[in-house]
Amino acid sequence: MALDPKAVKSDLVLILDYGSQYTHLITRRIRSLNVFSLCISGTSPLSAITDLKPSVVILSGGPHSVHTPDSPSFPEGFLHWAESNGVFVLGICYGLQLLVQRLGGVVCIGNKQEYGRMDVNVLRESALFGAEKVGRSQVVWMSHGDEAVKLPEGFDVVARSEQGAVAAIENPSRKFFGLQYHPEVTHTPEGMDTLRHFLFDVCGVSAGWTMEDVLDEEIKVINNTVAADDHVICALSGGVDSTVAATLVHKAIGDRLHCVFVDNGLLRYKERERVMETFEKNLHLPVTCVDASNQFLTELKGVTDPEKKRKIIGKEFISIFDAFAQELEQKLGKKPSYLVQGTLYPDVIESCPPPGSGRTHSHTIKSHHNVGGLPKDMKLKLIEPLKLLFKDEVRQLGRILDVPGSFLKRHPFPGPGLAVRVLGDVTEGNALEILREVDEIFIQSIKDAGLYDSIWQAFAVFLPVRSVGVQGDQRTHSHVVALRAVTSQDGMTADWYYFEHKFLDDVSRKICNGVRGVNRVVQDITSKPPSTIEWE
Repeated sequence: MALDPKAVKSDLVLILDYGSQYTHLITRRIRSLNVFSLCISGTSPLSAITDLKPSVVILSGGPHSVHTPDSPSFPEGFLHWAESNGVFVLGICYGLQLLVQRLGGVVCIGNKQEYGRMDVNVLRESALFGAEKVGRSQVVWMSHGDEAVKLPEGFDVVARSEQGAVAAIENPSRKFFGLQYHPEVTHTPEGMDTLRHFLFDVCGVSAGWTMEDVLDEEIKVINNTVAADDHVICALSGGVDSTVAATLVHKAIGDRLHCVFVDNGLLRYKERERVMETFEKNLHLPVTCVDASNQFLTELKGVTDPEKKRKIIGKEFISIFDAFAQELEQKLGKKPSYLVQGTLYPDVIESCPPPGSGRTHSHTIKSHHNVGGLPKDMKLKLIEPLKLLFKDEVRQLGRILDVPGSFLKRHPFPGPGLAVRVLGDVTEGNALEILREVDEIFIQSIKDAGLYDSIWQAFAVFLPVRSVGVQGDQRTHSHVVALRAVTSQDGMTADWYYFEHKFLDDVSRKICNGVRGVNRVVQDITSKPPSTIEWE
């Protein structure tokens, strides 16, 4: 259960996803213009598209070639529906090529493939660029090996790359447009101006995507779903997402919300004590703490595969919530019907595609404990009020709900906790204790240096390797830990944070001198993509 897209006071811009690493950045960029946008599979049935009644459809980029037999495409009848209903269509990269090919044009392997920054020249006055940019060049981000060599009837080339390849096309009378480059990435400096101009000046989209409206609508949805005598359980992790979700549901149904915080044995240093104190003193939420550390660690013993860890943890969480529900039933005389979770839009996007979704061309990046790990026989029905929101939008919502700023600024912490930051068996030796101490030193050093709010997420990782070292004039054979810190807007893409050498030197010394069993510290300097943010 989540916000109904049809209730949003904004035109909907629908993105059809063909597998580009930037697809969901398009969604986020459009929302930053106060326009509601959603992303669904590019191979969704026509009814899934038409039921949403979008004003604009954007065809995303992707790694495929339109002239290969198994390349993904929009459903039969899509273009006819769009044209008949006055829906604007913009193809980006692969989306442009798909539009060209399906309308009778020709796409071939390019003589010169274009990857990275490229100058593009605007050739003529156009709907896409207006009149003022004619004759000007702009830097854009290209990522294509194929190119359109023959356009469908009625289309004009309005911009070309410095190598002469088609960079932008349009047929305004049919409301079909295409960009061969990616306007959504920061490497295209004028990209947001182009999207803004296209949506507002060309398509006439109305903006009305505000967190105040989202809050009002979510409360209506919750009250319409949860009966007046129903009780609801909320799984609180101590993070931003579940805290905002709990506060929102509490505002809607009051004391019929029953929060539970589970100590799964995979929490950070003194996490349980710190989180419970905040819940009770600052948020005034009724929270029951369940110590299930032995239960989780017993089930995880010997497990090294990260996906299996996530599935096990998800299953154990649900079994605890079911048991908690049974206890509440005895106490209240009525069994709770719903479970609240702080699932976010990136969680849904990056998790296993649901059966029948048609997303056969996309790869599973990870299964989240609160998405991919849910058992089929779960007795509680889900309430996921943040399911269509990105992290920064959740923080906006939290501010409106008066959630303390210190809580909203907390770095994301994964549902499976330290299980995905200990590579290998989490129960082996004292890996968890070592990691907790290392992580505490790292995070406290970041806070002391005034860097915490400049970093999207920072954490330590326990590596399944030992290294020879010298400590206290003695030869040691101890553990290696890694430090990771990234900057990001929503977790979909991320760059590693550039620490000063002195900071890293100080942190390394503190860890090696203060944590028994560690004699080597390394830093992760990989962006997402190609890596994910977590190590696993």
